[in-house]
Amino acid sequence: MWPHFGIRALLVVTVTLSPLPAWAQSENDVTGEDLYPPLWDLAPGNLLDFPVKDNKIVINAWNYQDRLGVYKSLLSASAKYFDAFGPQNSGNILWGLPVQHGWQFRTGRLADPSGVTSCGYENGELLCQSVRSWWSCMNYYLSIIPFLGAVEAGLFGQLPYEIEILPPEEQKDDFCYSVKDCWSRMPKLMDDWKAFFEYLLSTEHKAVSSASLSSFKLDDALGLMWKAHTASIAYALPKFHDSLKYLSDPEANFGEDWADAVDFIAATHFSTDLLTTNNFQAFLPQRMLVEADVLPSISDFSPEQNTVLVSLRALHKVNKITGGFLLKIWQKAMSTEAGRRIGRELIESLPSSQKFELLDLIGI
Repeated sequence: MWPHFGIRALLVVTVTLSPLPAWAQSENDVTGEDLYPPLWDLAPGNLLDFPVKDNKIVINAWNYQDRLGVYKSLLSASAKYFDAFGPQNSGNILWGLPVQHGWQFRTGRLADPSGVTSCGYENGELLCQSVRSWWSCMNYYLSIIPFLGAVEAGLFGQLPYEIEILPPEEQKDDFCYSVKDCWSRMPKLMDDWKAFFEYLLSTEHKAVSSASLSSFKLDDALGLMWKAHTASIAYALPKFHDSLKYLSDPEANFGEDWADAVDFIAATHFSTDLLTTNNFQAFLPQRMLVEADVLPSISDFSPEQNTVLVSLRALHKVNKITGGFLLKIWQKAMSTEAGRRIGRELIESLPSSQKFELLDLIGI
């Protein structure tokens, strides 16, 4: 099928890494300010902290603090399901979403990449999220859609008001703005997120009815969360492909590579709690890539960051060359709890490992 490559050669993706100080954190560091997204304390902490107009809770999804407030509300409402997994809600697997979004904000990826407006820039509207930002548009489907799915599932109980999401100034048709609107446009995606939150709610009900401590299974919750997460990315990727034109070629490649890599991470049911997500993000670039950046020799990036970017590029290319066959084999290897455990261990051991080889797990 691929005349110039053997299957074995196509599957080998080697990542050479050394330990990073950011990974050497103990559980005692979980309250450190650097673990939380920028401006976390200033974001609305409750849905009723948002403005109410015409009997509707109004959320400006194109304001960084409002999106943080959406995440904060989700984390607060779901906290009781994750009490057993870490202090102060640190074990909540929804942390991956705001922590990743905080990295996008901190590295300038939410600002207007076309430079036409001052949206997102320190000398302009710092908290503005540009609709021309590929990262910001993609994140809409990993913030507003999960949130509205949670509202529909009943995570927030009976709200006294409806929810209204304000539209951007342009590309209005690329987004939805209420539970009803989103359900009519993307029922399958909304259903995936609703299913995750309904699972959380169902474990509480089962525990009460059976008098058991809890029927909550973290692996089940992670499976449903990652299914919805990857569905959001799959839905949004083709929709915002044209937005990549505003980015440098290296940054556009990195965005697509990262989106592709999420499928591999998701298959392991990788935990996205507060500490693990921060550790994992230590390898991501601390600024946007520019045309002058040539891998693997970006001078202001660490050797580890250069290596990770090269590896993500290779993973994306090999998966594309094989028509997605590499991902299918990986997903098959991750189809059991034992396989997923090994997959997670491989990912978590990257900082101290000298080699990560898919074939070690797949057994080819």
